[in-house]
Amino acid sequence: MRIALFITCFNDTLFPDTGRAVVTVLERLGHRVEFPQEQTCCGQMHFNTGYRPEALPLVERFARTFADYDAVITPSASCAGMIRENHSVLAERLGSSRLRTEVSELAPRVHEFTEFLTDVLGVTDVGARFPHTVAYHPTCHSLRGLRLGDRPERLLRAVDGLDLVGLPAADSCCGFGGTFAVKNAETSGAMLADKAQAVLDSGAEVLCAADNSCLLHIGGGLSRQGSGVRTLHLAEILAATEGGNR
Repeated sequence: MRIALFITCFNDTLFPDTGRAVVTVLERLGHRVEFPQEQTCCGQMHFNTGYRPEALPLVERFARTFADYDAVITPSASCAGMIRENHSVLAERLGSSRLRTEVSELAPRVHEFTEFLTDVLGVTDVGARFPHTVAYHPTCHSLRGLRLGDRPERLLRAVDGLDLVGLPAADSCCGFGGTFAVKNAETSGAMLADKAQAVLDSGAEVLCAADNSCLLHIGGGLSRQGSGVRTLHLAEILAATEGGNR
C-alpha cells in the first residue's frame, strides 16, 4: 500500500512532532510513509470564512498532489472532514468535470489517523507505552463530523501503562472553532473555562485529542491557570514507548 502523510498547515507550522509521531506508528506497524513536498493547505479556513473561489486552487492542488496514493493519512479530524465533505462541494460548484472526478475518486482514500489504524489496518494495539493518566477530548469535527465514535478510546486503552479517565461533559465544544475564537472571543473564553474545569475535574495528567487546534486552545487555558496538565495529540501518545518517550 502506498501511503502519504497529509500533515496540514496547522501541524506543519506549530506541531511538527505530531506528523513525526504518525510516521513512527505506521513504520512500527511495517508501513512506509511518503511526504509529498507539494502539499499545502486543504482550504478549510477559506471555505469556512466565505472565500470559496480562493479555496478552489487548493482543492485542485490537493487532488493533483495525492492522486497516486492508495491512502492519505492526516492527524486532523477537522481537515479530513474538509477534504471528504467539502472538496466535492467546491468541485461541483466551481470546478471542472475533471476536478469533480478526481475529488470523488480521492476522497474515500483520505483517512483521519485513528480511522486508518482501526478500520483499514484493523489494529488497536500499536505497541505503545505511556504510563500516565489521560483524558480524551472528542473535538467537534471528530465527534459530529467524522463520527469517530470510540475509535480513539480503543487505541488509548490498548496503550501499556495508560490510565484512561472520563472527561466530564466530554461532548461539549471547547470554544475554539477556528476564527470563532477570534470573532467571538468572550463566548469562546467562557466555553474554554468550562472545558478547562472539566479537564481538571477528570484528574488527568494529560489531555489528548485528534485535533491540535483544539488542544492549542485548551492547553493555553490550562497553562494560564498553572494547572500542570499537558496536552498531546493522540498520535504522540501512540508513538510513545518505554517511559512515555518515543
